[in-house]
Amino acid sequence: MKTLLCFGDSNTHGTIPMRSLDEVSRYAFNQRWPGLVQAALGSDWWVIEEGLPGRTSSFDDPQEGEDRNALRYWQACLQSHRPVDAIVIMLGTNDLKARFVATPERIGEGVARLIAIALENTPPGRRHPFILVVTPAPIEELGFFREPFAGGQAKSRQLPAEFSKLARHQGVQVLHAGDCCEVSAVDGIHLDAMAHQQLGRAIFNALQIVSAGGEDGF
Repeated sequence: MKTLLCFGDSNTHGTIPMRSLDEVSRYAFNQRWPGLVQAALGSDWWVIEEGLPGRTSSFDDPQEGEDRNALRYWQACLQSHRPVDAIVIMLGTNDLKARFVATPERIGEGVARLIAIALENTPPGRRHPFILVVTPAPIEELGFFREPFAGGQAKSRQLPAEFSKLARHQGVQVLHAGDCCEVSAVDGIHLDAMAHQQLGRAIFNALQIVSAGGEDGF
């Protein structure tokens, strides 16, 4: 059985688009993209969900806690789940929050560090895992997320170019989520159920490089 590790933030966790901070809920496993990928890949694969709302690629969050910094957990995550055959990393949305004052280049650097750590932690005698970096879908500044993400809308549209650069440099695959889905008009940040289906299908197709083929697909 092959193992796929899905590492990301609330859009990997499956957070349902929110109208207020009190409205916190999650799509069912068979609705969020890791669960849809699991169903499409079939019983030859085990899909591990590692989605944490608020997770950044490399920033300690002064409001939500330093545990949101992916770098603080990433090596332990890799070692606890190894051996891993494939990894999907989808981070960068929370890095767009105004309080981090992060440039698209700096966000790309954070993701690049995660890729490097994943390659360095390959157990002896095993091939490096197949790594797919997913550029988050561009955000919209609206609703109650408008203020915390001020300036993030324009930056999010520069991330595909940055992520493509790091993918070429580090020899990994890249998928731009904005090519297949859009964020919800409810909060401008999260994916709705249809977007999870669209993203799951795109990720499943990308994984055919390492998969013997799914059962039913999408």
